[in-house]
Amino acid sequence: VLVDGVDVREFAQEDLWTYLGLVPQKSFLFSGTVGSNVRFGLPDATDEQVWDALDVAQADFVREMPEQLDAPIDQGGTNVSGGQRQRLSIARALIRPCPIYIFDDSFSALDYATDARLRAALTQRTRAAAVIIVAQRVSTIRHADQIVVLDGGRVVGVGTHEDLMDTCETYQEIVFSQLTAAEAS
Repeated sequence: VLVDGVDVREFAQEDLWTYLGLVPQKSFLFSGTVGSNVRFGLPDATDEQVWDALDVAQADFVREMPEQLDAPIDQGGTNVSGGQRQRLSIARALIRPCPIYIFDDSFSALDYATDARLRAALTQRTRAAAVIIVAQRVSTIRHADQIVVLDGGRVVGVGTHEDLMDTCETYQEIVFSQLTAAEAS
């Protein structure tokens, strides 16, 4: 894997992290406030930058909290829902412009409508970046430039949604288990 033409194994780990905006599968929040959790991605971010990242992440619920950016967050984010934790973690990754974003099953706790709005906003925000989305939900990845299908840790298909619908039985099975025939085409 190359980043800016350099093999990632040649990077010091901390240098490699400067290229990445990562949202792990298990969203983790720190005790503090909404603002401090989002600013963890860019400590000197202005309130405007924080709100912008929250807007892209579809974290509208923050505006409804009495303290908004100063609203308290418990260790691990136990005082917010799973979907809210995911959106705050996404905002934390998006606040810092990066050439590479990795979203590891980061949309799984979102309802379909929020997922769709978030993906649309994300497309605009990350237009100049490489975006890797690990997902089990077909609707999350079906418009990706390239989809890699894994089965038991092995690559069984690579291509667009349309390509894989023609060539990859595993992908077809996943699609038809999640979408109607009309939605799948």
